[in-house]
Amino acid sequence: MADLLGPTDIRNLSEALNTSPTKKWGQNFVVDAGTVRRIVRIARVGADDHVVEVGPGLGSLTLALLETGARVTAVEIDPILAAALAQTVAERAPEFAANLTVIGADAMKIDALPHAPTALVANLPYNVSVPVILHFLEKFASLERILVMVQSEVADRLAAPPGSRTYGIPSAKAAWYCSVRRAGDVGRAVFWPVPRVDSALVLMQRRDVPPTAVSRERVFAVIDASFAHRRKGLRGSLADLAGSNALAEEALVAVGIEPLTRGEALGIEDFVRIAEELGRRAASDSDTLEP
Repeated sequence: MADLLGPTDIRNLSEALNTSPTKKWGQNFVVDAGTVRRIVRIARVGADDHVVEVGPGLGSLTLALLETGARVTAVEIDPILAAALAQTVAERAPEFAANLTVIGADAMKIDALPHAPTALVANLPYNVSVPVILHFLEKFASLERILVMVQSEVADRLAAPPGSRTYGIPSAKAAWYCSVRRAGDVGRAVFWPVPRVDSALVLMQRRDVPPTAVSRERVFAVIDASFAHRRKGLRGSLADLAGSNALAEEALVAVGIEPLTRGEALGIEDFVRIAEELGRRAASDSDTLEP
């Protein structure tokens, strides 16, 4: 078993490195061994997994991941923490040290990893959590599941079903890739420094993307436009994409959606049907214009 980090260990490591958590990178370090083992258990990490961890910090969760026997690639933007992580693991979990790869980089710029990841497990900085999740889902088709600790409100948005108060762009885009559910709350006291917001766990299980003849980019453009003006019906929200309000209304009627419906009422399959219809009409117009 790994020698996991507790509150005193975290502070001693931080002092030894002459560093402290910064708002710049949204750093709140987990200081509770029970919490990181709970995360690993819910994520179902095993020895056959290659886990990518974004923002390992001082290594609290990294050690818990490694003690399962999994390979772990830790992506850390803070150069001081990235440089220190391997030594921490070598001292506290020497039998697992060979399974760790540390990449000092911005996670949003990672397009390739040493091994195809099967899981993303992370305590994500609140300010970049949704972009990081969507980036890794887009870039790494091998990801089977994601378990992240995020701000409670972000967890609500990611897991929200159509029609709910918190349903929006993150919910719809996450649904393109995964089935999503909240997997539990996390108390503020397990972090150093203690955050001013509540946290929660989100479990995302990869599924086949909806069958469609149009690209993901086209579907996501429809999602973005549909939520750009929450008080507008889709007829107005999609006018720029369609070419006019009238053309947007025609496309919506063609796929059986009432033109004054708002984006928060639609599921991912609805956005796909709209994107397909707009794409079909654009292709038809292009053919008509050809000499």
